[in-house]
Amino acid sequence: MSAPQTHNAFHHVIASLIPPGSRVLDLGCGDGALLALLRDTRQCTGYGIELDDAKVEACVARGVNVIQRNLEEGLSIFDDNSFDVVLQLDTLQHLRNTEDMLRETARIGRTGLVSFPNFAHWPHRFSVLRGRMPVSRSLPYQWYDTPNIRVATFADFEILTGKNGLRILESFGWHEGHEVRLWPNLMASTAVFKFERA
Repeated sequence: MSAPQTHNAFHHVIASLIPPGSRVLDLGCGDGALLALLRDTRQCTGYGIELDDAKVEACVARGVNVIQRNLEEGLSIFDDNSFDVVLQLDTLQHLRNTEDMLRETARIGRTGLVSFPNFAHWPHRFSVLRGRMPVSRSLPYQWYDTPNIRVATFADFEILTGKNGLRILESFGWHEGHEVRLWPNLMASTAVFKFERA
């Protein structure tokens, strides 16, 4: 499956986890494709937050509401329970204030959906065993030029949510266009969690 088809399939899986008519905030929304899908197929409303100029322009071209903002500045512009769902798809690994952002997600949203590259995926483990940092579709950069500030695994995120008073509602893996429910920490290149305040 090609990369755009894989990305599109992932968006459809994420959309299926969001109740129709939800008010959604997408942190690091990219070109707004997911928000447009949610608007068009699930009657969702809301906003994206994006820093990159070209991606903000792409959101505007799609008719997606977007706020240009650096996520490192936090989410204090939003009141408690402003959204039904807050998305953080492939953003946590780029942030310095990961734990704060997770708490803020729980503060402003009733539920959160997070995805990130799973560092415990078996090819990554094998690469580290050989003495090399992994390079893969989910971690496509060399160690010296990666935008990722940190790496994490399923187990790491489970500990982080528990430490911050959050309850995991659902978790699964994603790999090459398919959901991974059996041994996702080993078999999935991407981790996906849906959570709420405990």
